[in-house]
Amino acid sequence: MSFLVGGRGSAEDAALIDATERALAAGIAAARPGARVGDIAHAIGAVLAGSGYPINTEFGGHGLGSTMHQDPHIANTGRPGRGYLLRPGLLLALEPWAMLDTAMLVTDADGWTLRSATGCRTAHSEHTIAITEEGAEVLTLRGPAADG
Repeated sequence: MSFLVGGRGSAEDAALIDATERALAAGIAAARPGARVGDIAHAIGAVLAGSGYPINTEFGGHGLGSTMHQDPHIANTGRPGRGYLLRPGLLLALEPWAMLDTAMLVTDADGWTLRSATGCRTAHSEHTIAITEEGAEVLTLRGPAADG
């Protein structure tokens, strides 16, 4: 999830965050048994592109299992009907990114921190989902226990 740090952001900042949240919701809606990774990527990319943001294709979502980041890679844009077949039991992290004026991210010397190549504002929203027989179950929703 993205949030504003250091005071109130601009309407442009709020729109950027909103686009990643809508892209995340679209990706989750596309995640169901029998669909493909490309269906998720296409849903995410359609929202980001439709909102006018450049799309980074190097980073994105991923599978979860014995390591934190593993296949399948889930790009922030893609072609429907392509890629890995989704099946019940699959765990995925969906991670739409948006940046105001570039599609390029750079990695800091720590090997972990990502920034836009131009220094512009960025936004990122993420949920971990499980593919079930009925569709996608979001495993990272906040609830009363998490808020308390």
